[in-house]
Amino acid sequence: MICNLCPRKCNAHRSITSGSGFCKCTDQMKIARIAPHYWEEPLISGKNGCGAVFFSGCTLNCVYCQNYEISNENKGKYISPKELAKMLLELESTGVHTIEFVTATMYVDKLIETLKIYKPSVPLVYNSSGFEDVETLRKLEGYIDIYLPDFKYSDDKLAKRLSNCDNYSDIAKNAIKEMLRQQPKVEIGDNEIMQKGVLIRHLVLPSHTKNSIGVLNIIKDEFLDKALVSLMGQYVPYGKANEHSDINRKITKREYNKVLDELLRLELDGFAQELKAADKSYIPSWDF
Repeated sequence: MICNLCPRKCNAHRSITSGSGFCKCTDQMKIARIAPHYWEEPLISGKNGCGAVFFSGCTLNCVYCQNYEISNENKGKYISPKELAKMLLELESTGVHTIEFVTATMYVDKLIETLKIYKPSVPLVYNSSGFEDVETLRKLEGYIDIYLPDFKYSDDKLAKRLSNCDNYSDIAKNAIKEMLRQQPKVEIGDNEIMQKGVLIRHLVLPSHTKNSIGVLNIIKDEFLDKALVSLMGQYVPYGKANEHSDINRKITKREYNKVLDELLRLELDGFAQELKAADKSYIPSWDF
């Protein structure tokens, strides 16, 4: 295949054995973990957890990614759509409240092929970096119930240095607008589990509260009250964070409270994570 699924528009050749694009993904779907996951937002994971499908590879290159082994080093196993469809049925049978596709951008066509074979009856969540192409997102219309995008940066220079991408803020804004077009209203079921809508995540980085405050203001200005917001304080230095002195530590309580105060000032609806979540024990084991 010739791939232009993400905003990089690599026009890359992806074959069964190799990939020439930024993400280096081949034409085969590669997955690192499929299992119940209990540490997402309460509206998604509830008591029984969400069924998380972690895809290998990523269209970004975040130096601090907590999933560095699979996002940057592409560790995982190749799985066909037919095999994944069977696994989704098994995952659904465990009683999970939702099923979440984590960083699936590179395999959107394979994911759609999978869901044509078997589409679970629980809400389907598309967990994304926010660095998405609008045309690719349009392919997912009718398949995805909940969009769970990151909004990582208001500072594009910071995005370039830490995630190796250009124009992140505009790309994320346009992507989330498309997600909201598809799912314009947050719907909560009788079981207190989200059924439809958009939930925007933002991870606070050490030394960069100005970036976080900028993100919250963009969300307020661009999306009003259409989406929920999840403010995350779970950052721990990982990947190649030790090569960047400004992010080679956890965030401080003072930094987090500064951003939290802005969330409250703007009256954004959603969640704020506790700082005790900043622990490597919450990172899944990649047992493939």
